Amino acid sequence: MKNVVVVGSQWGDEGKGKIVDWLSSEADVVVRFQGGHNAGHTLVIDKQVFKLRLLPSGIVRKGKISILGNGVVIDPWALIGEIEDIKKQGVIVTPDNFMISESSSLILPFHQEMDEIRENAAGKGKIGTTRRGIGPCYEDKVGRRSIRVMDLRSEKNLDLRLENVLSHHNAIRKGLKKKIYKKEDLKKRLLKIAPKILKFVQPVWLRLDQFTKERKKILFEGAQGILLDVDHGTYPFVTSSNTLPAMAATGTGLGPDKINYILGITKAYTTRVGSGPFPTELKDKIGESLGKRGKEFGTVTARKRRCGWFDGVLVRQTIKIGGINGIALTKLDVLDELDEIKVCVGYELNGKKIDYLPSASEDQFNIKPIYKVFPGWKSSTQGVRNIKDLPEKAKNYIYALEDFIGAKVSSISTSPEREDTILIEDPFKV
Repeated sequence: MKNVVVVGSQWGDEGKGKIVDWLSSEADVVVRFQGGHNAGHTLVIDKQVFKLRLLPSGIVRKGKISILGNGVVIDPWALIGEIEDIKKQGVIVTPDNFMISESSSLILPFHQEMDEIRENAAGKGKIGTTRRGIGPCYEDKVGRRSIRVMDLRSEKNLDLRLENVLSHHNAIRKGLKKKIYKKEDLKKRLLKIAPKILKFVQPVWLRLDQFTKERKKILFEGAQGILLDVDHGTYPFVTSSNTLPAMAATGTGLGPDKINYILGITKAYTTRVGSGPFPTELKDKIGESLGKRGKEFGTVTARKRRCGWFDGVLVRQTIKIGGINGIALTKLDVLDELDEIKVCVGYELNGKKIDYLPSASEDQFNIKPIYKVFPGWKSSTQGVRNIKDLPEKAKNYIYALEDFIGAKVSSISTSPEREDTILIEDPFKV
């Protein structure tokens, strides 16, 4: 039995959906441990496209149990809407195949509104949030005033919790000259949707302990990427949760000693959505070409992703911080038409060479990448399923990345199709 954590090793959008789906065929349980419905992932199964936001990727597979851990923040209306959407595609969600932690915090309408207000007022300082209320909800969680899933069980307790959280938010809203939320109106909405949510509620930590004793294979699915971690990412241009693999334990209640392998999903180039530093960003025809060939648009927001060369310094750093054992290299085929390919192997800051991403945001914006140039292979890798069949120059590129970042390439993705994957090392069997 092996338990595997999957995380993005860059700024998210690395292709986790496909890899998680691919791995979920072997897993028994798939668990989300942080983030909210800002974390879009696209799955292509038998040419049917599933666009998920909150539900774990394993939900589209029969015989798998999908779980939302306590580290996930949940918009109850968005969740039920997503369940109804995939039902139209033939996926039935029941308490037998889907569980929600009773300790998860709820995203409420005023969270989303506050997210919108702040972004609109930020001007050049915009973070580039998805405006889904994720950040304000996490703030309430840390401030010990959030409404949790378990609070939906008792109208009396819900009353008390709503009074607490609204006393905070209404004071801010009054200062901003926004409408005041009435407790009774919000309580009615929550009590109406409560039965649809509560039927899925479980003590997730206890169920995971049980699954471990039964030697079930558990796959932990991270959202976003390590570079968006609120502590270790490009702060303040980050998400509001911890995206590191260690959060798989904290965000579910399963002990860290039960994690056996950490897989970092890594794109063969680099992309980023929203604001923030991006040392290797390409604002030219090559960047446009990468975006077009890679179909770089956000699943949730449809925002165009910024594209750039592979940043080896950043990935090497996230591998160390995340304790990553191996990487799944995705979208190799997007590079097929390039004459030459660059990899960032260092930075220059104020005339000095450095080999890590500095913590200060000002420095992150001012660093200049130092590149190593590789010849392009100028032939198709799309659909290749054996590393022996890759062009020699493509293999040289992969081996060079592997050597520089200090982690084994365990698999290579050569198209959006699940089957178009070169398996080198199975995380469940290492």
